[in-house]
Amino acid sequence: LATGSENRKLGLSNEDERLIRNYARYNQLTVSEFLRMAALERIENEYDLQALKEYEERKAAGEVKLYSHDEVWSDL
Repeated sequence: LATGSENRKLGLSNEDERLIRNYARYNQLTVSEFLRMAALERIENEYDLQALKEYEERKAAGEVKLYSHDEVWSDL
């Protein structure tokens, strides 16, 4: 699968390669642009899930204080 100015070899089935190429073309992206965006989005999603997990752990440990809308406005 060619992904831009350099070729990279990915272990894809013909069906997967066709799906990726068609999706990228449909969205007016090169395969390289699509793969880059997909990889970065995956990393961002995992980061967000880790942050949420850490928040839930802190909340369960009683380390999180939540404020109502009225409390915030009264403090301003």
